Amino acid sequence: MTEAVAPRRGRGGGGAARRAERTAIRIETAKYIERNIPNFEILTEEALEIIEANAETVLAEIGVNFVNNPGALALWREAGAEIEGERVRIPRGLARKLCQTAPESFTQHARNPERNVVIGGKSLVLAPVYGPPFVRDAEGGRRYATMEDFRNFVKLGYMSKYLHHSGGTVCEPTDVPVNKRHLDMLLAHMTLSDKPFMGSVTEPSRAQDSVEMCEILFGRDFVQQNTVMTSLININSPMTFDDVMMGALEVYAKNNQACIVSPFIVGGAMAPVSVAGTLTQVLAEVLAGIAYCQLVRPGAPVIFGAFVTSIDMNSGAPTFGTPEASQILYGAGQLARRMRLPYRSGGALCGSKLPDAQAAYESANTLNAALLGGVNFMLHACGWLEGGLVSSYEKFVMDADQLGVLHKLAKGVAIDANAQAMGAIAEVGPGGHYLGCAHTQANFKDAFWRSDLLDYKPFETWEEEGARDTQALASALVTRLLETYQQPALDPAVAAALEAYVTEKKASMPDAFL
Repeated sequence: MTEAVAPRRGRGGGGAARRAERTAIRIETAKYIERNIPNFEILTEEALEIIEANAETVLAEIGVNFVNNPGALALWREAGAEIEGERVRIPRGLARKLCQTAPESFTQHARNPERNVVIGGKSLVLAPVYGPPFVRDAEGGRRYATMEDFRNFVKLGYMSKYLHHSGGTVCEPTDVPVNKRHLDMLLAHMTLSDKPFMGSVTEPSRAQDSVEMCEILFGRDFVQQNTVMTSLININSPMTFDDVMMGALEVYAKNNQACIVSPFIVGGAMAPVSVAGTLTQVLAEVLAGIAYCQLVRPGAPVIFGAFVTSIDMNSGAPTFGTPEASQILYGAGQLARRMRLPYRSGGALCGSKLPDAQAAYESANTLNAALLGGVNFMLHACGWLEGGLVSSYEKFVMDADQLGVLHKLAKGVAIDANAQAMGAIAEVGPGGHYLGCAHTQANFKDAFWRSDLLDYKPFETWEEEGARDTQALASALVTRLLETYQQPALDPAVAAALEAYVTEKKASMPDAFL
């Protein structure tokens, strides 16, 4: 149905009113993406079956290592695996059978129920950069990250329309002791944003702290019955499951919280150089990791993770946005869907040192592949720079702006009566123009996606306004967002209880920076 045409305003104040509307402080979050487009499938049925068979051979004949974890070895032995030292050989079909108890999709609850996200199926949830020890901005350059930077990135994430998730370690605050910083980071996510967030995985006790803080925020019974955290459990590729990551996984699984079980692979260094060989190793590692999660607690929510990049054979540096990485992303998505599991991959990944053309090209390649490849949870969706060593303020808002493109593409092409626009074609006829026709007037506000950052002005106007490039525009946007940030309301009693928990925990142990 065609929307009614609003009466035209007179010239008096119309433009000013529209400009005021555009610049008013609004904190809006788009709903997580629900794809109305098909997934791109790069592998044939035969190729998928070969990779799956080879992964089973890896598990049964080569095996995987569970190091410094006698409890894990005991669980595997009881399940029917062959144990030799710390090597676990899993009989064909056993890991896949164990994975069948994992849910096909799940809801991660936010403290604001309007921000809840569904992970799995046709959904795509976007979360920011994770893990860099450095930050960069146009004014201060590259430097070690601080807790103030961390809080700033949480605020930017909260203010970003197209981000659905607050993420986890949006940067690593090096001015806070290692054994205490997770408390400050979680407190920031819980109080400065009302979007979903991730828990700590750097030590099992820190995972437990994450659960206990969530019990303060949500209530203990709610946490035990619902998923309120996602956590990133990286596998030490090739085929090694260390006690720190597995210890964190055990805490989260026992408490019904979600784990992204994700190989961390640089092709040619931690996996074969071929796409098929890398996919075989990815599948074997994910099968073993998710199966172990289900041994800990059948039905615990999990996400099939695949973080894979290639390597520059001259320098040894990781490369991003390459065609081989996209091929692996597409193939891993097919393998995840055949297991009926949510899928994590993608991100605005790049190797560039600055938010420049290289960063844009490489990031766009991976963002588009993730959309088409069926990714359900995208970490590093904005802010990633320098191969993941740097969280960039300017790139954060540049990427976050471009995530709107994914939302628009995912909707597919409308074909209802309004979209067919037959009335407009008849009204204008040969030789006319559509600028003033009723259909354009009724639809112009939403017809085309429009960047909130990029410059569309004529050359003369752009020059008069300082001839700013995209990084300069992004720097100004960062300043504006932080200046207009408004903290979401939180029950004062809950906020006080969280503060008290953090204070007590910090006081209970000496500072440690290792």
